[in-house]
Amino acid sequence: MAVESTGAAKAEAESKAEAAKIEGEGAVVQAKLKAEALEIETDAELQRLTKARQQELRYMEEQNKLDILKSSQLADVETRKFQSMVQAIGAETIKEIAMSGPELQVKLLQGLGLQSTLITDGSTPVNLFSTAKGMLGLPLTAASRHKGGSE
Repeated sequence: MAVESTGAAKAEAESKAEAAKIEGEGAVVQAKLKAEALEIETDAELQRLTKARQQELRYMEEQNKLDILKSSQLADVETRKFQSMVQAIGAETIKEIAMSGPELQVKLLQGLGLQSTLITDGSTPVNLFSTAKGMLGLPLTAASRHKGGSE
């Protein structure tokens, strides 16, 4: 009976050990599968983000190209507009107006669409304070007109 009970205990212990071994191996396999699944999910998310960033970059590049094209075309339009205005007025007329008094110079610049311009002959210092007041449309005092404020 003692041998029989020892044999039964040994068989039971071996079966428990085998069950624990199988359970452990199953847990290892399950952990490996979970790790592989997580890796697949992570790779898929990385690919999705990479593609999204590439598309965003392409979109921004196209937007920048369109902005550059728009700016270039607007600059061309402004250049042609200015050239046509100068041609309409004529080089000789512009020369005569430039040599005339400041009132005609102001009218010429307004006709060309220029709103804030400072013209000087380079030999006379410019009083920037009175010039700024003139550009802002503020009334100049007689003293500031006399000191070299030119519009």
